[in-house]
Amino acid sequence: MIRIERVYKRYGTRVALDGISLSIGAGETFGLLGPNGAGKSTLIGLLATLKRPDSGRISIGGHDVLRDRDHVRRQIGLVFQENNLDRELTARQNLTFQARLHRLEKPAAIVADMLRRLGLEEHADRPAEEFSGGMRRRLIIGRALLTAPRVLLLDEPTTGLDPAIRHELWSLIREAGKTGCTIILTTHYVEEAETLCGR
Repeated sequence: MIRIERVYKRYGTRVALDGISLSIGAGETFGLLGPNGAGKSTLIGLLATLKRPDSGRISIGGHDVLRDRDHVRRQIGLVFQENNLDRELTARQNLTFQARLHRLEKPAAIVADMLRRLGLEEHADRPAEEFSGGMRRRLIIGRALLTAPRVLLLDEPTTGLDPAIRHELWSLIREAGKTGCTIILTTHYVEEAETLCGR
């Protein structure tokens, strides 16, 4: 599903990725561990087509991330480290905006189902700015899963959350993996990688 071939990326004089090569199979949950500055987020940015490699090649589902960028973007769901919800919109509005952006058929039904899966039905019409940290993370992951992506990119999705909330999010990630979605997870937590990742 994902092929990364001798990819290099620099920021000025700092080398972020030094000739990395990886193959990740369809339906695999793959963990990337390492300290800050190891290049994990840079690799996620390259896979998501938000950054360009200095050299090397990356393909997702046989499509080059540079030449077939629009096709690749339709195949992926992305969860950043940062909270990038529209905080003034409700949970329902955040998900509806995503559904319409991707031109999903029957967006209201898809959004209602996702709110149920996230356990946010009771809070569907509250602004995201009123949510706890754990509720926001659930909504962000749900937004990434709304389009049933073939590949889910998770950049440290549970950093800073308490263990109980982290376990709730693990359930969402496991559920995505059961659908055959290929998942790349960056994390600082060895326990998280051991629990969720096959490799």
